[in-house]
Amino acid sequence: MAGRLAGKVALISGAARGQGRSHAVQLAQEGADIIAFDVCRQLDTVPYPLATPEDLAETVKLVEKLGRRIVAGEADVRDSAAVQALVDGGVREFGRLDVVCANAGIGGVAENTWSITDEEWEEMIAVDLTGVWKTVKAAVPAMIEAGNGGSIVITSSAFGLKGMPGATHYVSAKHGLVGLMRSLANELAPYFIRVNSVHPTGVNTPMIVNEFMAQVLLSADGSFSLQNALPVEMVEPADVSNAIAWLASEEARYVTGVTLPVDAGYLQR
Repeated sequence: MAGRLAGKVALISGAARGQGRSHAVQLAQEGADIIAFDVCRQLDTVPYPLATPEDLAETVKLVEKLGRRIVAGEADVRDSAAVQALVDGGVREFGRLDVVCANAGIGGVAENTWSITDEEWEEMIAVDLTGVWKTVKAAVPAMIEAGNGGSIVITSSAFGLKGMPGATHYVSAKHGLVGLMRSLANELAPYFIRVNSVHPTGVNTPMIVNEFMAQVLLSADGSFSLQNALPVEMVEPADVSNAIAWLASEEARYVTGVTLPVDAGYLQR
């Protein structure tokens, strides 16, 4: 049986590991060819290890094992020229672009809002909010030109719908993505390009499962909490990928402008 995305091409940012790798593999399983990128180096204000070139190479292998084609490269979402070159190269290779999964992001915590440094604030907003805008900006013209409609899925967070002490820069960026998504949903509706956001709780990826975050959670006074309503500590990357695959498919052809939690009930607490 053909997959739900057979014949489609999907662009995925932050694809070297974690949620991004999972999305690349899931969309490939659904029949899509993949355009993938990641920064693959450490950023100045990020307190945990980021992905490496070897991680991105592993994503390539996993997609190719499924019999799908992939164009992958290193690019920083803050670098408009690099992102545009990556997108243009993928579209030249595959001839179209149908799905955008704007997934790349970083995390961070601080004692409180007024203790966040200028550098921490600016890098967080640049990657988690402006980087999504630059990704979409690079991709949308090719989607419109192809005339096939399509789906853009922006990865926000449960914290994009709820405040959280100690993560104001992250929360602000993720809330900003909701405004970006809603505006794009209106602008792109005439082209049958749907735009939605997903809002995960804590996900079992290296962004959460690392020594730095373990120390943060151990030392927290209870204000910084990832407690879900369903009795699970975290969801898996595949849980988010399944939601994205549905949003990208014809099964969700009239779903646009939606904030879709994948949060094990976290927002109900």
